[in-house]
Amino acid sequence: MKNLPILCALFLLILSLNLIVEARIRHYRWEVKYEFKSPDCYRKLVITINGRSPGPTILAQQGDTIVVDLKNSLVTENVAIHWHGIRQIGTPWADGTEGVTQCPILPGDTFRYKFVVDRAGTYLYHAHYGMQREAGLYGSIRVALPDGEKEPFVYDYDRSIILNDWYHRSTYEQAAGLSSVPFVWVGDPQSLLIQGKGRFNCSTPGTTATLCNATNPECSPYVFTVVPGKTYRLRIGSLTALAALSFEIEGHNMTVVETDGHYVEPFVVKNLYIYSGETYSVLVTTNQDPTRNYWAVSKMVSRNNTTPNGLGIFNYYPNHPSRSPPTVPPSGPWWNDVEARVNQSLAVRSHPDYIHPVPQTSDRVIILLNTQNRINGSVKWSINNVSFTLPHTPYLISLKHNLLHTFEQTPPPDTINGYEAYDINVAPPNANATSSNSLYRLKFNTTVDIILQNANTLNDNNSETHPWHLHGHDFWVVGYGDGKFNASEDPKTYNLVNPIMKNTVPVHPYGWTALRFVADNPGVWAFHCHIESHFYMGMGAVFEEGVEKVKKLPSSIMGCGDSKRFLKP
Repeated sequence: MKNLPILCALFLLILSLNLIVEARIRHYRWEVKYEFKSPDCYRKLVITINGRSPGPTILAQQGDTIVVDLKNSLVTENVAIHWHGIRQIGTPWADGTEGVTQCPILPGDTFRYKFVVDRAGTYLYHAHYGMQREAGLYGSIRVALPDGEKEPFVYDYDRSIILNDWYHRSTYEQAAGLSSVPFVWVGDPQSLLIQGKGRFNCSTPGTTATLCNATNPECSPYVFTVVPGKTYRLRIGSLTALAALSFEIEGHNMTVVETDGHYVEPFVVKNLYIYSGETYSVLVTTNQDPTRNYWAVSKMVSRNNTTPNGLGIFNYYPNHPSRSPPTVPPSGPWWNDVEARVNQSLAVRSHPDYIHPVPQTSDRVIILLNTQNRINGSVKWSINNVSFTLPHTPYLISLKHNLLHTFEQTPPPDTINGYEAYDINVAPPNANATSSNSLYRLKFNTTVDIILQNANTLNDNNSETHPWHLHGHDFWVVGYGDGKFNASEDPKTYNLVNPIMKNTVPVHPYGWTALRFVADNPGVWAFHCHIESHFYMGMGAVFEEGVEKVKKLPSSIMGCGDSKRFLKP
């Protein structure tokens, strides 16, 4: 028995070593700055991380702590980075949403983000300041299961791919047009990028010859090199500024197995519809003629557009990676095939062995009517006739330190006045449209239903697709519907058996999407359309829940608005 204390100490040491192995700290040092790049052959300023766009992929294991020391070398521009899909349980100040959870990072400053990746899956990161995301500041996060745990599917290799659209005009020019009277729309993107590579036609009229070089190796097609007879997990994320996309690999089916960190009851697609902010894992088996290469194609859908398809090469080893496929690239689906897109949304259900039980009832229902409005001559996107604006002092700081004078205290409405009589099929009357930086206060640990209701824009016979992203949470997607949501009848059709959980979901033209989540993550969380110009124009909201449970805020997130008072000179 004399050795018992020694044995106990040895056991505790071994246990602590196991914990260290199971949950590592992964440290990244990033420098963000502008560089001239030609991702689609057209030379322009791009925001890079350590010289790269897309930025480095974060590779981690469930339970790991991620530490990113971010130096802002943009010289004349602030920055903030959001860790898209990471719930930030216990670290709401690390969400990276300027104006909501932190002050922006000033030029020359270095800011530390530190958070735990609590669930395996496919995630993203991107700028969340102004419209910087579309300037190239984005990347992938890949979180593996703990050692010894298995996924409900098998594959040989794992790859991450980001799909994007690309504009030649700067974000400043675009923002100025969106804010101006008369209104200047951003227009269609010039290119579609696959993992940061695309191809713009340098012969396009009006193109400055010295800025476009079709032989630049930066804009050679992205190449997926594969070995015949293997199965690949492709983790596909979309971070488009505007475009809804279809993605396909010529001659190959794709089996959808995961989305936004949750396993899917597998289903097979020829082309995958994906909206900005979404991630999907698909399995692709290389079982075609191995003597040739194949096209990978992204196509803009949901809007009648002039943007050429994005092209990559699915390269069967040992064929040369630059060897073009012998066929014409697939043209992709029709841009306006809404039924096909809705059918895919309906097909995404939880894997039967990984169902998270959904609460059968909710405590609160908020119907968010998506409308386009004019306020003092400016074109805005609004929710229930309220166009969202960010305050100068981030909400998290204001609420934690009782600075309630820094934003409007009258909460936005749960339902627009006159919803029952509102005609979603005609241009909005714009009566009583206003702007506000007020937020929704949710009772902690209650169940909330959000109904996203789409409607006609200011243009006749036009309703757009909007991908909505919720920070700090996953939600159950309990229903989709065509037309106007009926609060007494449509909930009877909800899927409360095996709904998928996601963090980003589309609301289709003239339709509605129903979400359910539990307000159990103390903090302040943005909920917004993931189209850059739409959020900039006011298409968003903010939820507060249990902020009194949030620990002491780090001083590093302060320094703007009324939070300057908390920084010692």
